[in-house]
Parts: sequence; structure tokens; C-alpha cells
Amino acid sequence: RSYEALARGGNIPCAMNAANEVAVAAYLQDKIGFYDIYSIVERAVTGTDFVVDPSLDDIFATDAAVRSSVARSL
Repeated sequence: RSYEALARGGNIPCAMNAANEVAVAAYLQDKIGFYDIYSIVERAVTGTDFVVDPSLDDIFATDAAVRSSVARSL
């Protein structure tokens, strides 16, 4: 999925990174299993509104929205 996110571009790599960081933190706190990380990240990335040419504000907004959404879903 990392290569796909990079190839798609826009704000998607940001969404993938934010979701991954929250999911890994949850794993390290024994809140989820290791194999749950992939599905959490995939769900977050596919649920993110795509911005083709994001501004810095778009990146910050994507990061905050994805982190919040993933944290609520755990």
C-alpha cells in the first residue's frame, strides 16, 4: 500500500502515515493486534478525501482528520 499511496500522491501519503502512526501506537499499547494495523491503515486511506495538489493547510487538516478518525475507531 505504501507504493500505491506514493504513486497516487496528493494528500494520500500523509493519510497513510497518520493512520499508521496511530495504529502502531495502539499496537504498542496492546489495544490492537499486529495484523490489525494493515486493515486500519487501508480503511483510513480509502476513506480520505483526495486532494490532488494539497497546500500545507490541506496536509495539516488531513493529518488531524485521519488521526482523529482512527483513534475514534479503536
